[in-house]
Amino acid sequence: MANPNLIVLVGPTAAGKTATAIEICRIVQGEIISADSMQVYKHLDIGTAKPTAEERAKVQFHLIDFVEPDCQFTVSDWKANAESAIADIRDRGKVPVICGGTGLYVKALLADWTLASTPRDPVIRANLVAEATNSGPQALHAKLLDVDPVTANRLHPNDSVRIVRALEVYYATGVAISEYQDRDRTAAIPRDARRFGLTMDRPVLYERIEQRVDAMVAAGFELEVRDLLQRGYSAGLGPMRSLGYKEMVEYIGGELTYSDMLSEVKQKTRQYAKRQLTWFKADKSIDWIDASALSSAEVASEVVRQLESVGVKSTHD
Repeated sequence: MANPNLIVLVGPTAAGKTATAIEICRIVQGEIISADSMQVYKHLDIGTAKPTAEERAKVQFHLIDFVEPDCQFTVSDWKANAESAIADIRDRGKVPVICGGTGLYVKALLADWTLASTPRDPVIRANLVAEATNSGPQALHAKLLDVDPVTANRLHPNDSVRIVRALEVYYATGVAISEYQDRDRTAAIPRDARRFGLTMDRPVLYERIEQRVDAMVAAGFELEVRDLLQRGYSAGLGPMRSLGYKEMVEYIGGELTYSDMLSEVKQKTRQYAKRQLTWFKADKSIDWIDASALSSAEVASEVVRQLESVGVKSTHD
């Protein structure tokens, strides 16, 4: 028997993925590769629910605090770095554990999308970024809906980074990025992995989301966003328009009251969790575990039990 080739843990925000992945790593001697599109950015800590210093002391994390907030970082960039991390972890005799809720990242890695053939045009990109800043990402999303409805329907109207990227490809080539992705799928060699998903009763998940947002605010989320703005990171940057950061920027700028900001962050986080579940539920290879009444250690034990049931050896402390 051998250690698993690759363990993947996905699920909605606030479901306890990080804590569970840490417990899994303790049992199988693993290291975590974050599949979170916002945790790659430095200085965005509280609002992205990054692992704490205490959690990072328990297990090695990869692709966290990886680039500056004003750095362009694509799915292709993440996939390339994730593949390097997987190789490095295996070379050291450890088990790579992919953990995160950014479904596109996980899909690109496991389905082996090449993502390399989509062209770049810095002039087109700069114009689109300026338009997103001046008119808002929703205006660009409407344009994308006209030229590439497949991609537009997959992206949230506020996801300016990916909307800009999709329009950049279309305006540069006249070909939708979804067509490039279809070509990738045709040539891809899917990666072998054991995939697990955390799910919860909706009331339990929504209560956890409420508690998480309250804890973020109590931990100094407003000060974190003010510091980012003082560092010169524009409110129009993709990371600064992401969930939670956009609403906090609007509160700081006087566009939202404190109570409205808090209410919007909670509501949009619930909506985001629903979209994550919809995305991941479409993957029939995921083994789902109901974590509603389980601790992270109990969920990890169930994951390891399922691994061992198919002949995978674990290394208990």
